[in-house]
Amino acid sequence: MKAETVYESNRPEDTFAIGEKLGRAAASGQLFTLTGDLGVGKTVLTQGIAKGLDIEEAVNSPTFTILQVYESGRMPLYHLDVYRIGDISEMDEIGYEDFFYGQGLCIIEWAELVEELLPERRTEILMEKDLEKGFDYRRITVREV
Repeated sequence: MKAETVYESNRPEDTFAIGEKLGRAAASGQLFTLTGDLGVGKTVLTQGIAKGLDIEEAVNSPTFTILQVYESGRMPLYHLDVYRIGDISEMDEIGYEDFFYGQGLCIIEWAELVEELLPERRTEILMEKDLEKGFDYRRITVREV
């Protein structure tokens, strides 16, 4: 059975703190996939992960650049947002293998769009809203694959 942990967040600060915890526990060469609707907090979680890696610089979603690399922490952080990838071949153009299999932590937002390229071993993070529990409530499921 795959290891799975469920976190509950009631505000963006909680999501950030969960990310920070994940970042502190991250190991070199890991790959995290982030899935969830627009506005669910993927970037806030990633900012927390970066903090957990001791990255002090501002972390923003690379929606238009596809890739941001942060090297100021205890290991590199490769942050990809593949939402705007029109064709899977575009991933070759950015040299995705260097990041998917690199020495840092790779985080991929909208990873389901490049499913066929993902390594078998990865950490899947699913972020979900539940408006019955509040506007800012998030259920964050972390599963080792």
